[in-house]
Amino acid sequence: MTASVAQLAGWDDEQLRGSVGLLGGVVDRLTPWRTQLDALGRQLGTAECWSGPAGTAAAAALVELSTVASGVSGALAESLVALQGLLTAAAEARMEAAGALARAAAAGLTLDATAQPVDLPPPPDPLLPPDAAARVLAVRYAGQLAAAQAAEAIAAAARAWASALAAQAPLAGIGALDGAVVAFDGLAVRLSPAFPLVPGPPPVLRPVETAQWWAGLTAAEQLAQIHTHPGTVGGLEGVPAWARDRANRMELETALQQLPAGEQRDMAQVVAHQLAAEDDAGRTAQLLQFDPAADLVAVSLGDLDTAAAVGVLVPGINTTPADDLGGVLGDARDLASAAAGAAPGLAVATVAWLGYRTPGTLTSLSPAAAAQAGPALDRALDGLAAARSGAGPAPRTTVLAHSYGTTVTGAAALAPGPLAADAVVLLGSPGTGVGRADRLEAGEVYGAWSAADLISTSDYYGPSPFDPLFGDLPLPTELGQGHSDYYDTDRPTLAAMGEVVAGVQDGD
Repeated sequence: MTASVAQLAGWDDEQLRGSVGLLGGVVDRLTPWRTQLDALGRQLGTAECWSGPAGTAAAAALVELSTVASGVSGALAESLVALQGLLTAAAEARMEAAGALARAAAAGLTLDATAQPVDLPPPPDPLLPPDAAARVLAVRYAGQLAAAQAAEAIAAAARAWASALAAQAPLAGIGALDGAVVAFDGLAVRLSPAFPLVPGPPPVLRPVETAQWWAGLTAAEQLAQIHTHPGTVGGLEGVPAWARDRANRMELETALQQLPAGEQRDMAQVVAHQLAAEDDAGRTAQLLQFDPAADLVAVSLGDLDTAAAVGVLVPGINTTPADDLGGVLGDARDLASAAAGAAPGLAVATVAWLGYRTPGTLTSLSPAAAAQAGPALDRALDGLAAARSGAGPAPRTTVLAHSYGTTVTGAAALAPGPLAADAVVLLGSPGTGVGRADRLEAGEVYGAWSAADLISTSDYYGPSPFDPLFGDLPLPTELGQGHSDYYDTDRPTLAAMGEVVAGVQDGD
């Protein structure tokens, strides 16, 4: 039995855990079933319910069946003990292997077939400057730790293999009953860790090309991609939301297990908490993007793969996943309710898109962050559209941008290709940077501003809905409505936004 560290890192121990759990359920059900079988056999044996030669033969058959069932139950119970060891060892092997690969990658090293670091630098020359020598020592130390962790992963894999063989042994003696063979042999082979490597996704593709690549995979190949390359699949624009969610949740679980205390772990814990709240409430939530190193996340409330109407919320400055994801998700939830109220029965999904590093108060005076974030938003929208191509009617997609997020949306419209949105809503905009509403490349552009919201009347980045000639359709606001009040449930703007998302806004 041999397996590379990369193969071990791609093990699906959760799927294995589910399979063993199903086997345990079979064992639990066998005992009461056999008890009922024995009771019926006793009744037949004493002629309580069926007498004569046929009854006697039936009673004998039931006794034989009960004897076989007893043997099966005992063998399965014995195997389950070994399978529990398999589960523990398999999970340990995957975690250690993933950690070894991550540690090696962070140091700029790779691990060869023997789990030894490649291109490990020699010990530093005594004449090297102290800082250069320290860097060399740090790389060597990281390589040694990665090798040690990889060795532990391989040792755990060996323990899993031994447990698989031990689990097979009690089942080998179970033979046939009236010609029906119970075939348990080969269990260890099917559990072998020497899985073939799954090639990763092709190099960078446009979202539409990614969608075509994904659609060309079989269901088994898609699952293999998710479990072998979760970090890549989770970030691929054009892959369906269900697959990205599954891949990103695997990445989230790894992050919670391995990230040290600090900002990245805090962010991961917030994401996990928000997802758990949605899951516990029985609501659909999909993790579309998860990148703790870049502090980026995107979460959909509702099923993006089937929704007829999609709203993408783009927040403004000083918005971070750790501090504000819950608030943006609350706005997304309220918006979905408003859209459902405007069109009862409509399948709605709303996305809290924190897919760019929002600037702080001072750095927001520069359009640099918007210039970098615009193409990311444009690509995310292209990905949502591409993932649904060929899978029925395209959803109506609305971008709802607030404050500096409207400037990001303007930069997205300037990116190559059309903006993949049916409507754009601008809330408290300091200007989009494109000059006019028709340059946002959406068929419908709506705006909301208030005299009490000084940012919405600043025109800092050029014309905005505040300007009469901008060309947007106005959404209702109230006198005194502040910059952060557009999603308030007791303001008229939210209900109007719900109508836009649902596609029933008349523009009056």
